[in-house]
Amino acid sequence: MGDVKTFELGPTVLQKGMTVPNAKLVYSTYGELAPDRSNLVLYPTSYGAQHGDTEWLIGPGRVLDSSKWFVVIPNKFGNGQSSSPSNLGEPFGHGRFPVFTHWDNVQAQKRLVEEVFGVTKIPLVYGWSMGGQQALHWGAIFPDMIERICAVCTSARTSIHNKVFIDGVRAALTADPAWRDGYFAEKPVTGLRAMGRVYAGWAMSQAFYREKLYETAGFSDLEDWIVRSWEGNFIRRSGDDLLSMLKTWELSDISDNPIYHGDLGKALGAIKAKSIVMPGRTDLYFTVHDSEVETAQMPNAEFRPIESIWGHRAGNPSLNPVDEAFLRQAVDDLLAT
Repeated sequence: MGDVKTFELGPTVLQKGMTVPNAKLVYSTYGELAPDRSNLVLYPTSYGAQHGDTEWLIGPGRVLDSSKWFVVIPNKFGNGQSSSPSNLGEPFGHGRFPVFTHWDNVQAQKRLVEEVFGVTKIPLVYGWSMGGQQALHWGAIFPDMIERICAVCTSARTSIHNKVFIDGVRAALTADPAWRDGYFAEKPVTGLRAMGRVYAGWAMSQAFYREKLYETAGFSDLEDWIVRSWEGNFIRRSGDDLLSMLKTWELSDISDNPIYHGDLGKALGAIKAKSIVMPGRTDLYFTVHDSEVETAQMPNAEFRPIESIWGHRAGNPSLNPVDEAFLRQAVDDLLAT
């Protein structure tokens, strides 16, 4: 378990407008910061995840070795820990929720590492899915601050096809009768369960289901897998928070800012960090082809696909030691340079 703390950001002006007067960034740390502050690894959170959901890969001998590195998980805005619809209070409630972007996340995280830890050079930013989007934002927005990036099953700009998926998930969730005038009047249990079932079909590959790999992961049958792993994953969260994170995902674009003005090639070309970009071969969200096109525009990046039938979850292989070993090797290769 990590050491969980809150960094009070104070009045925070968001990229898409609106000011959060008392914004906060909740973060968790693992390991010890070196006296020369040279061993901080930043590990941003993925969609729907809080720090406790992703810390499984931290520890001696794991993907992120906390016996050597000081690992920091900053909870992104909207995830229910850091500033989110569920904890902002009025006047932000009842459909007046602010829009958070990865620009907002990375700006807040920069303040955290500088003001709390006194770190001005980060050896590695590691991220999966929306965490990987944040890692690439770091590389483009603060290229002189980041030495290495490991970006797993992710994208520099959300593709049109990915936006179609996001809109489908949003439609399933907001079809719940609790959705009224831009917010949920009560917990949308039906919508959360529907969302989980939609997600289950996209998150894993066709081959994963054909081979019934959920049975090797400790689930008795398909329904057990969907109820416990997918419905259960979302029903514990606030519907408003999940919609907030979907919007952040939809808007993700490392070039959508005052530095690059929408020029994705320029933003990718500005990333100086030694990087390994790792799409999943069977990922239906962030495809190998899209990832290859983006990686080719990064001057110091290696394209290293995960050869796995675990779909998007190949990048978060808590139930799959083979893919975990592949990720660990990539991190070891990066940190050995």
